Amino acid sequence: MSRTPTVSVVIPVWNAAKTLRHCLDAVAAQTHPPVEVLVVDDGSTDGSAAVAAAAGARVLVQPVNGGVSAARNAGVAASRGEVIFFVDSDVALDPGAIANALAVLAADPDCGCVHGVYAPEPLIDDGPVERYRVLHLHSALTRAVGPIDTAVFALAAVPRAVLRDLGPFDENLRSAEDDEYSERLLTRYRIRLTDTVVGRHDEADRLLPLLAEQYRRAQLLRWSLRNRYRRRGLALNRTLGVLAAGLAVLTLPAALLGPYGAGVPVLCLAVFAAADPPLVVALRRGGGAFLVRALGIHLLVNVALITGAAVGLVRSLVDPSFGPSSRAALRPLDSKGW
Repeated sequence: MSRTPTVSVVIPVWNAAKTLRHCLDAVAAQTHPPVEVLVVDDGSTDGSAAVAAAAGARVLVQPVNGGVSAARNAGVAASRGEVIFFVDSDVALDPGAIANALAVLAADPDCGCVHGVYAPEPLIDDGPVERYRVLHLHSALTRAVGPIDTAVFALAAVPRAVLRDLGPFDENLRSAEDDEYSERLLTRYRIRLTDTVVGRHDEADRLLPLLAEQYRRAQLLRWSLRNRYRRRGLALNRTLGVLAAGLAVLTLPAALLGPYGAGVPVLCLAVFAAADPPLVVALRRGGGAFLVRALGIHLLVNVALITGAAVGLVRSLVDPSFGPSSRAALRPLDSKGW
């Protein structure tokens, strides 16, 4: 790029009053200020729109809750920057995030998306469940830095020309939209993951909401697998660990057969614990007791993923509307105002 492009920050919001001010303060502190900040309120009921307005952001109110894809599309349509920086409402960017993302785009003209990593510390520390989840994501993202086949739009910069070329986010997807759009990006552009774009992330802080979230997202795994298991795809959970977690649960009745039977699920648990050494290293930051507790949470997360994937497979067989829209349905752009 011959000059520094203008940047619009687009923040989709749904009931994020707890974290939104942190997110907006971090955007205001950027060393490369955006020309505008658009907060797309996706039917919030907790006063998120008022928080955004008080911070000086431009607020777009969606008439109904349409999901993150619809909110991002609305933000892009209303923006004017040459580069769109997407940031989720539960992420607070480091001060140099936007400037560093622009530097990556400038250095690689064929890069259609650059995204960043989560810091190892949560935005708001609400306990061990959240610390486990933040460390899990930090570990997976930081070891994948470089050219990658998966984009994560929670903290990502995309030139407007790329969005115009590839079309809007699939509004039929309330999750797994990252994987679907990654597939479109890879047809014409490169994706880069950089550790120079960093944000502190607020995650689920209680076990049941975390498991429910993973169960829901895993229902679309059938369509995510193609992207996640590309050579440079971003797989948050090692395949061996997922399989070992499932087998550990399935073989629990073998413990009723005596010591030898009990050895089967114990062996599966040992394989599960050893399947992802970098994650174990990351979790050890919290000490031995935290490591054991975090691995227990991780086991339950993997079981939730397996269960959700199975339910999603059944849903895809009985409900033709479940899953991504057809590619043809995503092509008309004039009506989006992009």
